[in-house]
Amino acid sequence: MPTDSWINETLYPDWGQRFAVTRELARVKSDFQDIAIFESASHGRVMVLDGVIQITEADEFVYQEMLTHVPLLAHGAPENVLIIGAGDGGVLRRVLQHDSVKRAVMVEIDGEVIRLSKEFLPKIAGDAWTDKRADVIVGDGIDYVKRAPDASFDAIIVDSTDPIGVGEVLFTDDFYSNCARVLTARGLVVNQCGVPFMQADELRDTSARRRKFFPHVTAYVAAVPTYVGGFMTLGWAAKDASLAATSVETIRARASKAGILGTTQYWTPEIHTGAFNLPPYIARHLPVA
Repeated sequence: MPTDSWINETLYPDWGQRFAVTRELARVKSDFQDIAIFESASHGRVMVLDGVIQITEADEFVYQEMLTHVPLLAHGAPENVLIIGAGDGGVLRRVLQHDSVKRAVMVEIDGEVIRLSKEFLPKIAGDAWTDKRADVIVGDGIDYVKRAPDASFDAIIVDSTDPIGVGEVLFTDDFYSNCARVLTARGLVVNQCGVPFMQADELRDTSARRRKFFPHVTAYVAAVPTYVGGFMTLGWAAKDASLAATSVETIRARASKAGILGTTQYWTPEIHTGAFNLPPYIARHLPVA
């Protein structure tokens, strides 16, 4: 329906952003959260969960490329990848760009997010939903990881909301303990850890939890315009400390072989390696090696 209203993000109590809504496409209350999708003149279609901006058509590539290509190219040869959350399908699409991937399991707790994304945000996932390597499950990611066999995945990518509401259980000791168990010897897990200028405790607390179960914990950054407050941090926990230090030459060769080089809008080999060089205001929230 056409509208000339505004939607105000409610992530922070005393600071935020707002969008002019040119057309509201969907407004649904699922079993887990309030979901809204609308069109904007500046950012295309936008999804909002519980009042917080999750994704826009205009800048989704920044977050999706960095959350996916960085861990998979650092690993070098991932065959089995687990995605938790990411109901819009953007991470699934990028995972399936990697020819080495034989199986991509995506577990999203809210089926309404998937349904609405297919209907109103089809460009984000593209053909990923119908790829034969994709196994899309509507279910509890925590329970899935708890039940998964040992060493069954090379990488785990967690694309969740902040650690409040439905996303809170994805930031616990039990979850990271099980992640370590189901990962292979060179396995790693990445997840969004918020904007540290505004959410420093999210990066600090999550990193401390991961450090109990992984020998190498750090973070890397991406500048996503609609995640206001500066750099977004993507938490990194790996069994092999060398993965985060993979040379730019190696990353470029792997990306070229995979057919990814030259297809991205934000990620490059140089951005990949440089993203681990953290400003001091962010680095101080990571555990000391």
